[in-house]
Amino acid sequence: MVSLALVDDHPLLIEGIVSLLSRADGFEILSTGSSARDIIDISSRLHPDVIIVDLSMAGDVFAAIATSIKLSPNTKVVAFTAATGVDSAIRALDAGANGYVLKGSNAQELIHAVESVRQGETYITQNFASQVIAALRNAPLRRVAAEVVQFSIREDQIVRLLLRGRTNKEIAISLKISEKTVRNYMTILMQKLNARNRLEVVIAAQALSEQEHIRSAEIQPRQPRLLS
Repeated sequence: MVSLALVDDHPLLIEGIVSLLSRADGFEILSTGSSARDIIDISSRLHPDVIIVDLSMAGDVFAAIATSIKLSPNTKVVAFTAATGVDSAIRALDAGANGYVLKGSNAQELIHAVESVRQGETYITQNFASQVIAALRNAPLRRVAAEVVQFSIREDQIVRLLLRGRTNKEIAISLKISEKTVRNYMTILMQKLNARNRLEVVIAAQALSEQEHIRSAEIQPRQPRLLS
């Protein structure tokens, strides 16, 4: 059962989403709110698995997202918003959001986003994702592609699987390690690639692969390619 909370200052929208998710299998609604402050309060008190938040509410929502994650590290955040600007999406992801779903999306996409972030993925509305990725490619992240990055054998294996679209659970099964170990390696990869989230790890790894700057720290002078 996935525990959820919703924070949006539109009562009718909250009512509709609560009704939708309550009818879907595997979800439990813990609480609702209507301001940035409520994001922090609900996360710190109830520690839901996933909290769905609007970006256009009273208070600094982006700061609230960052604070809530510090107070409840296991809570995943999905921004559910009408803001179609790439800058808003990048700010939300930079603050720690794991998902970004536009309010024009259908109900099934919101459910899929919740399920994806719960599994450790980053989810962005499909028709909008390409714009966000393009913006990230032009961000300071690009400078990583000019560097030589050393990966251990295990890190290299995980990056290869990431580039094939594997989830944390699938990577764990494939490599016969725990999901917790995969998450630990993801943290290391984020540090090495100067990435803020899983999506940026993939983008940086793709850039490195294209320019052949990746080296294995444990097998020299091996020069592995990430894409098979």
